[in-house]
Parts: sequence; structure tokens; C-alpha cells
Amino acid sequence: MENPRALPSALATSLVFFASGAVLVLEIVALRLVGPYVGVTLQVSSSVIGISLAAIAYGTWLGGRLADRFDPRHLLAPALILAAIGTAVTLPLVRWGGEVLRGGAAPAVLLLAAMAVFLPAFLLSAITPLVVKLQLGDLRRTGQVVGRLSAVGTLGAITATLATGFIFVAAMPTSWIILTLAGFLAVSGAALGWYLRAMVPADRRTRAVLVTVGLVGAGLGVASPTPCDVETAYHCARVDKDASVAGGRTLILNSARHSYVDLNDPRHLEFAYVQWIGAVTDAFRPAGAPIAALHLGGGGFTVPEYVRSTRPGSDQLVLELDGGLVELDRAELGLRTGRDLRVRVGDARVGLAERPSAAYDLVVGDAFGHLVVPWHLATREMAADIARVLAEDGVYAQNVIDYPPDRFIRAELATVADVFPHVALIAPADAIAGTTGSNFVIVASRRPLPAAVQTRLDLVDEPVTMLTGDQLETFMDDARVLTDDYAPVDQLLNS
Repeated sequence: MENPRALPSALATSLVFFASGAVLVLEIVALRLVGPYVGVTLQVSSSVIGISLAAIAYGTWLGGRLADRFDPRHLLAPALILAAIGTAVTLPLVRWGGEVLRGGAAPAVLLLAAMAVFLPAFLLSAITPLVVKLQLGDLRRTGQVVGRLSAVGTLGAITATLATGFIFVAAMPTSWIILTLAGFLAVSGAALGWYLRAMVPADRRTRAVLVTVGLVGAGLGVASPTPCDVETAYHCARVDKDASVAGGRTLILNSARHSYVDLNDPRHLEFAYVQWIGAVTDAFRPAGAPIAALHLGGGGFTVPEYVRSTRPGSDQLVLELDGGLVELDRAELGLRTGRDLRVRVGDARVGLAERPSAAYDLVVGDAFGHLVVPWHLATREMAADIARVLAEDGVYAQNVIDYPPDRFIRAELATVADVFPHVALIAPADAIAGTTGSNFVIVASRRPLPAAVQTRLDLVDEPVTMLTGDQLETFMDDARVLTDDYAPVDQLLNS
């Protein structure tokens, strides 16, 4: 077969740039699509990236084989149109499939990641070798052509990555990013087919089927159920009303019940672990005395509002990564910020490093990425910086979630105990025995913890155990201290 006539250089460059960029848009958005169903963990991110790379590898391989067997000009427009259809049907596949596959099991994560990204990325990745084939009219320029188009594809991927992360996600919901991309791909495919006079397949019935499938996919995407009321830069969030309590509200983040707020009674603490943190805040200072408190993670602002109500005049600062969540709290959960309760939007560790030494009586760690404490907030270096900002008699209370065999909570205890001389663990007895997953609260201080903590814990709704001394050492066993150089938090939690 004789070499087909090359595409204009600008058109070839634009196709490769656009196709490569579209793959990266899909990859980044896929992380947000699957998060509400399987969480946002290292395993989920690895699955999406791995599936995307597999799609790129297989798509490029197939595109190269097709380019050697057929005239690529007859394949480019159909590839774009089929990719548009594949992109459009991503939404219903993930939204309905996610309800079935909900959870964090590895097979479910991989399958949902494949639903979110594989098909359109596979089709888009076939475009670059088709374009390369069209541009190789002079074998003496093979290296130059391949190098140029490879560089252009990489630049397209970089541009799309930055634009999606900094602009698209902040400007529009995930579903509209997907549907807009599908629309661009469809229009581009139709325009390219008209330009090349090679719209394939030429049969009107086949074209009608493709158009129908694309429109149905887009319609299903719009109509598919969404687990979000609000999609922030970091979370799929919604607020559910409690039918049994007039002011009761539950904050759901990425399908997990994150916070409970009673709009009429800020002293009402619904979740057990929040009651434990409340017991600690009640016990380490005289009742009603104002304190200086630093909160790493805001969530529904349940604990800050509790401190505001029980200790008027307290000076509180909340470090919350998600500004969109703060706005949702203001709109739906009654959050009122002011001189006594301030919010700094940004990473908790970065914000912590900027705080003055010995400035706080209480530090509460309650920051999560889905069900996992972000790894950089779980290391010895982080604990040392928390100790730095605490007053000599200050207290640190950290919420942790773990499941049998409890490898993460043991490691996190060992990490905190490597910095603080006095440490305790609060949890239900069956969780300590390793028979069920649970929240755990680590309490740490430079000074012995007041006996009043146990007294207050005896008053919470459900029986709870506080381990100290030799019992705590036995529970920790020989767990390894987590550091910035070694903190496999996700792996420990999922063992």
C-alpha cells in the first residue's frame, strides 16, 4: 500500500495534543468519579493510574497495527467519535456500577477504575500512531517526526493535567467536565471527517446508530444518580437531615458519615469518638475555662462548636484543606466564624508549621482522606511539630480509624509515643481485642493525663476502654514508628 498523503503539520500537531490531553483529563476526573464509592486512597489512585497506562499501551499498540493495514485518514474521525461515545457512557457506567461495587475491595476498585477511564483512553491513545504514520512520508525525517509528535503529546498531557487540577475541577462539576469533553470529541471527529471527506462509516444507518448511542450515553450520564449535593475540590459532599431530631444533620463525604451536627444544641455529640474527644476537652482544664485550641481538619466543625459552647471565650483556629467544605458548613451546618473561631484554608501540616510554639492548650487531629489519615499527618515529624505548638501541659487528641489486625493504629501509637512521654488509647473493648473495626482516639501529653478523663469517659453513651501504661505497651507490641521517609499508611490500614 502506498503511503497516504500527510496531514498538514498544524492539524497533526493539534490532533496529538488534543488526544493526549483528553486522556489525562479523563484520568484525573476518574479519581473523582470513583471516590464516592471506593474512597480516595493510595490503592484507588494507583488503580486509576495503572488502568489509564494500560489503556494507553493497548490503544497505542492497536493504533500502530491499524495504521499499517489501513489508510489512517479513514480511521481518525471514527476514533474521535467512538472516544466521544466512550466518554459519554463513562458517567452511567460509574454511577450505577459504583452503587453495586461500593466498598474498598481490590477487585471492585480495579473494575470501577476500568469503567471510569479504560474505553475512552484506549480509543484516544490510538490516534497518535495513526497521525505518526501519516507524517512519515520521508524516512530520513522519521526521528524528527516521531520526536516532535511525542513531545507534543507530552505537552498536551501536561497542559491538561494542570488545567484540570487548577481550573476545570474548580469551575464545574465532574459530570459536566466529562460531558463537555465528550462534546468536544464528537464535534472534533465530525469536523475532521468533513475535512478529510472520509467520514467512516459512510453508511447512514451506522452513523445514526453511533449518534444515537452517543446521545443516549450523554442522557444517561445526566440522569444517572449522583451521590453529591456539592462537589468541592476534594470531596463529594452532601448533608442529610435526621428525621428524628429537628436540627440533626449528617455530613457525608465520599459516601462516609463524617460528622453529625445538631443545629439546636452544639453540646450534643452523636458519634462515639466525638464524645471521647469531648471527654478529653472537658477533663484537662477546669469546667468552663477558655482555652486556646488548634483543630487539624474541620469536617462538620462539631468539636470546635462544642468547645465554643462549653468554654466561652476560647480562641480556636481550624486548619481545613477544603474551602468548599467550609462554605457548605456555613450554608447547611450553621457554622459561624469570628474572632473566637477562625478558619485557615490549606494543608494542615503546612498550617501547623506556621503556628507559634507553646501556643495551644489543645490540638485535635481529625483530618481524613476518606477513611485514611493522610500519610504526612501520621508521621513522627508531624507529631513533633504538634508537640512544639502545645503548651507544656497541653493535650493532643487524634482520631484514627482502623480494622483488624490493627496494624495502623499500633504504628500510629508507637509514632506518637516516640514524641510524647504520656500516651493513652481510647476505644471500645472489642476493637482493642481486634474483633472489629472502629474509631480510636489517641491522647498524648508531656504531663500525666488527668484522672478526670476516665471519669468523663464513664459518662459517655456506650462503654469504652482507655489503655495506658503496660497495657498500652502490650497493645502496641513492636509496631514501627512512621516517619516522613516511611509511612505506608494505606497499606497498613488495608492489611
